[in-house]
Amino acid sequence: MLLLNTKNQVLSVSEVYRGNVNTAVIRAGEVFRDAVKENCPSVIVVHNHPSGDPTPSSDDIKVTSQLFEAAKLLDIELLDHIVLAQGGFVSLKEQGKGFQ
Repeated sequence: MLLLNTKNQVLSVSEVYRGNVNTAVIRAGEVFRDAVKENCPSVIVVHNHPSGDPTPSSDDIKVTSQLFEAAKLLDIELLDHIVLAQGGFVSLKEQGKGFQ
């Protein structure tokens, strides 16, 4: 997770989870812990797909939606959820997935 200030400058990078080959179980409370502690107004969530294909999975979209709702309750703006892979990257925000 990228923790950002009011000018969307990176304050720090926080590793929240380290998954295994094909999964990572996450809790929104743990995802936003450092952002709340550091009083960050906005964040960007980033994760990788070891498969090399950055296409978001249905779980990625579901998690994004859950994080988007949790962020609103915490008054933190989730600016994007980026999926990185050897084949490039995908912005779930640009695709409109999970940000409703």
